[in-house]
Amino acid sequence: MNTYTIQELQKAKRSIASTLSKCEKALLKLTPGRSQHTLTVRRIAAFQIALELIDRELAALAGEKSV
Repeated sequence: MNTYTIQELQKAKRSIASTLSKCEKALLKLTPGRSQHTLTVRRIAAFQIALELIDRELAALAGEKSV
């Protein structure tokens, strides 16, 4: 598995958070039940998972540095 630096993870987190925000805004304009709405809902869920995983990795790296 690849290891990433704290800076790389922070940049990725900012980028994903920005895209998540844009998806959430776009979702308000989409019709529920339509394919674009479903796709956007799934993307939002995936981005939320990605952010949680990045946060876990950042916490683990911070724990390693304090040891």
